[in-house]
Amino acid sequence: MMASFSRLVRFLARDGRTYYGDAILPRGISDISKARQARVIQGSIFGKYDVTDQVADIRLLLAPLALEDVRTVRCLGLNYEAHAKESKMPIPKYPVVFYKPLTSLAGPTDPIPVHPLAQQGEGLDYECELVAVIGKACADVPESKALDYVLGYAVGNDVSHRDWQLKRGGGQWSLGKGFDGWAPFGPGIVSKDLIKDPQSLKIQTRVNGMTVQESNTGDMIFSVAKTIAFLSQGTTLLPGDIIFTGTPQGVGMGRTPQLWLKNGDVVDVELEGVGVCTNKVEFTAARDAKL
Repeated sequence: MMASFSRLVRFLARDGRTYYGDAILPRGISDISKARQARVIQGSIFGKYDVTDQVADIRLLLAPLALEDVRTVRCLGLNYEAHAKESKMPIPKYPVVFYKPLTSLAGPTDPIPVHPLAQQGEGLDYECELVAVIGKACADVPESKALDYVLGYAVGNDVSHRDWQLKRGGGQWSLGKGFDGWAPFGPGIVSKDLIKDPQSLKIQTRVNGMTVQESNTGDMIFSVAKTIAFLSQGTTLLPGDIIFTGTPQGVGMGRTPQLWLKNGDVVDVELEGVGVCTNKVEFTAARDAKL
C-alpha cells in the first residue's frame, strides 16, 4: 500500500519547481509554517499518489491546493455561538452558507491585496477559520460518516469588508468577501488521521502581534460533521471542495471600539495542530484592464 501524507504542502522548491509534498517537521513541532523540507509526492492528491523518499528544500509555502485542484469554496457565516451574539444576530437554525470565488484563495504568506473599491468606506476585517477539505465525493452523507470524506484540515482567513458585505452590497456576502486574495489558507493540510476530532482545537487571530480572536472549535454551532452532512443533502460534494467553517468572536466589527485593518497590518491566523498563516495587508492601485 502506498504511504499517505500526514501534512500536505504545496511549495516552491530551491530547484525552482513547484511540488506537492509531505512536510517534514522537527519532533514536537506541529506548525507546518516551520517546515523547511518535504518528501515529494507523485501522482494525484485526489486519486493515486505516492509519498516518495525524495526530499526537497522548501523555499516558499504556497496555497496547499493548486487552483486547478479546487472545485468550490463554501463558507459558513455565524457558526460560533459567541460570534453570533457579538454580531447581535439570532443563533441560526441552519448553516448560513455563501461562496467565495476561486480567485480569492491565496497562500499562507501571500499579501492580502486591497483593491481601491475595497479601500472605500471602512470595515476591512479578519476572520480566523478552520478549513475542511473534501477528499472523496459524497452526497446525502449521514453525520456519523461525514468525516470519512474529509482529506484534512487547514486554517484560513475569511477577509471581509463589512460595508460591502452588509450595506453597499445589499447583504450580498460574497461581494464583500470575494475580492482576489481574500481567502489565504494553509500553511498545509493536516490529514484527518492526525486530527481525529476537529471540534477540540484552539483557534486565534493576531493583528500586529496583538491577540484579537481566541477561541476553540468546540464553540461551533454546526460541527464539521454536521456541516458536511447538511451541505451534502441534495448537493454532491466533490474532491477539492473547500469549506471555511466560520469564525469565533473577536472580529473587528464586534469590538468596542471597532478595529479595522489598515494598510501594512500583519494578520496571523493560527489553528492548533495545523500552524499559522501570516499575511500582510497591502492597499493596491487599480490594474490595467486585461483582455
